[in-house]
Amino acid sequence: MSSVREEGKDRIIFVTKEDHASPSSAELVEEDPNDPYEERGLILPSGEINWNCPCLGGMASGPCGIEFKNAFSCFHYSKEEVKGSECLDQFRAMQECMQHYPELYPQDDDKVQHEQSSETDQTPQHSASAETPDANSASATEQDSDRIQPNAEDSVES
Repeated sequence: MSSVREEGKDRIIFVTKEDHASPSSAELVEEDPNDPYEERGLILPSGEINWNCPCLGGMASGPCGIEFKNAFSCFHYSKEEVKGSECLDQFRAMQECMQHYPELYPQDDDKVQHEQSSETDQTPQHSASAETPDANSASATEQDSDRIQPNAEDSVES
């Protein structure tokens, strides 16, 4: 026999093997084709933006959701020759909002700097003697100077 326990906002239901042995009595409800919250992709059949689409990654409901919706709507409904060219103010407002929440909206530069610093931390340090060439090896500068240089007189056009 199953038991139910409440812990704060959660309801925990323990079921037995016998509970699972009997067939489910749950009835499936047919989907409502007019349900605006049904996952149908980014654009609803009406042409409106589906703000609940998982493809938006929660951007429409985050702390900059209003700014995101304004910028995205402007771009989506844009009729300009260069699509969205009239939306610069909305995108600027969205970017400024996102800069207030760097932990939620890291910029590409921040990601690159973080990755580079973690790589640098893992790179072994070389000793000074390992970096200094010994007397028997020629430096890169000496090797470059040994290469044949083009004759300046041959390259001048007459």
